[in-house]
Amino acid sequence: MNNHLSKFRQRYDPVMTAIVLVIITAVTPLQARPDGGDWKNYRGNAQLTGKTVNQIPANPEVLWTFEAGFDLKSSPVIYNSRIVIGSGDGIVYCLSMDGKLIWQYETGNTIEAPALIHNNRVYIGNLQGTIFCLDLSSGRLIWQYDCDNQVSAAPNIWSDGKRDILLVGSYDYYLHAIDADSGEGLWKYELYNYLHSAVAIESDLAVFGGCDGYLHRVDLQRGDALPEIEIASYVAGSPALDEEIAYIGDYDGTLTAVNYLGGNILWRWTDEERQLPFVASPAIYGNRIIIGNRDRFVYSLDKKTGEVQWKTNTGSRVESSAVTDGRQVLVANMRGDILLLDINTGRRLWMFETGSAVSGSPAISGNRIVLGTNDGTVWCLGN
Repeated sequence: MNNHLSKFRQRYDPVMTAIVLVIITAVTPLQARPDGGDWKNYRGNAQLTGKTVNQIPANPEVLWTFEAGFDLKSSPVIYNSRIVIGSGDGIVYCLSMDGKLIWQYETGNTIEAPALIHNNRVYIGNLQGTIFCLDLSSGRLIWQYDCDNQVSAAPNIWSDGKRDILLVGSYDYYLHAIDADSGEGLWKYELYNYLHSAVAIESDLAVFGGCDGYLHRVDLQRGDALPEIEIASYVAGSPALDEEIAYIGDYDGTLTAVNYLGGNILWRWTDEERQLPFVASPAIYGNRIIIGNRDRFVYSLDKKTGEVQWKTNTGSRVESSAVTDGRQVLVANMRGDILLLDINTGRRLWMFETGSAVSGSPAISGNRIVLGTNDGTVWCLGN
């Protein structure tokens, strides 16, 4: 498409939409970093790097479990000693850090997307295509917003200096920008296919992969789109951003590093023997890109060159995204194993068997690991 501005459809009041799309001055981007060790976003921060400021506990033990009664493909998020996770039966659960139910809210349809916590509010979407804003303290509904197809992506949030804007993708082919306070739709950006990926944010750009195979970039400050970058036939995982580079895996089995400002591809890597999909998102620490693959391996690649530093066979497909504290890598697989690996060598330091597949990613807060399994169990491990 030559005219990228045409990809914004003015569904709402034209005057309001025009205001949103003009150049905004004095912009202050909101960086949703894990304040005090909380995990408000399913990858820990706005750049989706999967990096925790806490030390992942070595040799953790099971502290408690909570039975939700239905599959938990949604990744948990944690803020102010409260854990939020969505269930396959459409219920949002809020638990205390000792595993007690604080509240639950029924959305009416399956939840696979992770939630986002911001300003004491919970934002989460379901497969009916509805995005809910709930009060973190009580579970009370504040507002809801309807997309035209399912929401499988985690929300992210950005500020224009005047208001916070929720960014969430849908299978209706759109990235939706929503006023986080009121639930008012502001603008939509159209892809050529579904949007399953969460949006990563850095340098006032929203960067995300689409099921159309492109890496998309929306300038949030100016409200327009940069040209798409062709990546693969299908991109399901979310990118991780670091120093103006996006790292993203795809369904063709390739991990790609892209200068998202310049638009040029820096390197690509794929295992020529297997070429199985990357469904997980990368974690970034130092000079390492760490990502699991459906071929059962977790890989660490050099951030600058794409050369493999180490790989570790977990014994089953990896669809959960890894988390790292700079010393250890925490990863889970579809057999239900949770593993701690040494970040320098990939050597296995510890393993625990949950007995059920792990699709979502773990959350870290303090010295606690929290994750859900497909048999409906929330696990909390720590020291």
